[in-house]
Amino acid sequence: MTHVVVENCIKCKYTDCVDVCPVDCFREGPNMLVIDPDECIDCAVCVPECPANAIFAEEDLPSDQLAFIKINAELTPKFKSITKRKAALPDADEWNGTPGKLKDLER
Repeated sequence: MTHVVVENCIKCKYTDCVDVCPVDCFREGPNMLVIDPDECIDCAVCVPECPANAIFAEEDLPSDQLAFIKINAELTPKFKSITKRKAALPDADEWNGTPGKLKDLER
């Protein structure tokens, strides 16, 4: 099993999780992070670090977020590796918790 970044990361892109990842499995897109399912060692240290509560163990995904298993896998090769924390998007706090952001995902 792996961990999955879900919809609430879109338009927030907090990177607190990146600093604690022991295997550098995060990938950065224009307005979201994803987790490389082949690199993730399922350690779960990233989960409590995410201010948006946007990281779940695959088996704990809410049913309305299951599509993000495929989205993380699909976007991993397209997005670049991120290994150091950086500033969140400028209006991240305003978008945090806003539902229906999948349409805003920049690939």
